[in-house]
Amino acid sequence: MTILVTGAAGFIGSNFVLDWLAQSDESVVNLDALTYAGNLSNLASLQGDRRHAFVQGSIGDFDLVSKLLNTYQIRAVVNFAAESHVDRSIHGPEDFIQTNIVGSFHLLEAVRAYWSQLGDDAKANFRFLHVSTDEVYGSLGKDDPAFAETNRYEPNSPYSASKAASDHLVRAYHHTYGLPVLTTNCSNNYGPYHFPEKLIPLVIHNALAGKPLPIYGDGQQIRDWLYVKDHCSAIRRVLEAGRIGEVYNVGGWNEKPNLDVVHTVCTILDELSPRADGKAYKEQITYVKDRPGHDRRYAIDASKLERELGWKPAESFETGIRKTVQWYLDNQAWVQNVTSGAYQGWVGKQYGA
Repeated sequence: MTILVTGAAGFIGSNFVLDWLAQSDESVVNLDALTYAGNLSNLASLQGDRRHAFVQGSIGDFDLVSKLLNTYQIRAVVNFAAESHVDRSIHGPEDFIQTNIVGSFHLLEAVRAYWSQLGDDAKANFRFLHVSTDEVYGSLGKDDPAFAETNRYEPNSPYSASKAASDHLVRAYHHTYGLPVLTTNCSNNYGPYHFPEKLIPLVIHNALAGKPLPIYGDGQQIRDWLYVKDHCSAIRRVLEAGRIGEVYNVGGWNEKPNLDVVHTVCTILDELSPRADGKAYKEQITYVKDRPGHDRRYAIDASKLERELGWKPAESFETGIRKTVQWYLDNQAWVQNVTSGAYQGWVGKQYGA
């Protein structure tokens, strides 16, 4: 048996593949376009492992996806492939439309054609799991209840709008064609192999480099933080036992203002890798102009996933963030490899020199 994982050289996808193969002998076909955030070094430990086959390509390539599905007799697809950074979607929304909407359409079409010709048993056991985000639900007020699966979609950025569109396509392919789909909507992930454009790895990288730690606005934007390996375990559980056609929210039950997150990272760095001058890393914090349409609060109600499938996160924010900081300290060669000249140009453009 073999599964196809798209976007599996990215942050969450690579963690999923590593965890999958650590716990299962079921082979993985890894399809990734290797855009700026895709990095095969994330999967260096799998070199020579016959259970892992990497193919460079796009989910929008109908012929390639069809060939992989048929050649490997895929029994499930887990779709991580997406453009995924709000800031980049503000500067250049077209890539998000092409990958997240058009690409998802072509992927669904290839999967539908393959699934339709399977035998009865294989057809009944096949699954298409689509990995999405809590950002499709919009923004919450301070005292609003957390996002449930029944919340209406109110996306506020080109990124979240493109993900919302892909979620709707997945739903439509189930209700129109009977495709056996599952959708997960997760909160903010953090952990190993996170590209240093997102808050936590950016802060770790800049802190160690003696650079400013940029905070949007007042830093009181609240997010629910989910350790990436907990997210991976949730996806495995949904793939295994989720009800066809259902949506499952995946969260860490860890609501934190961005500024508190940065202070926590700084405190751990003060302990594990103190500044040479003896000063606190929090002195590097600087405030920058808030981004357009910045959602004030996200929070995930993951009780459906716990109630129906028995899943809950293994890590608290305190344990997960310490593991994350330690991983970056132990893997500075990986960080240096991914923070190229193009990355530096992006940071300068987004946050100012």
